[in-house]
Amino acid sequence: MKVRVDPQICQGHTLCAMTAPDLFELSDIDGHASAVSEDVPADQETLAKEAARTCPEQAIILF
Repeated sequence: MKVRVDPQICQGHTLCAMTAPDLFELSDIDGHASAVSEDVPADQETLAKEAARTCPEQAIILF
């Protein structure tokens, strides 16, 4: 599984980083999220899916 955060959609709610802190990092400038790595480790896939579900803006793309 791979993950991306659409920077045009992310509003910096930080829920993804709270749900999956090993998968998402927050910008010091504006608080917007980005994926630490595009590749999601197998043992983190459930957290990636949960983060995508909790994103109010639906900015997390799993593929």
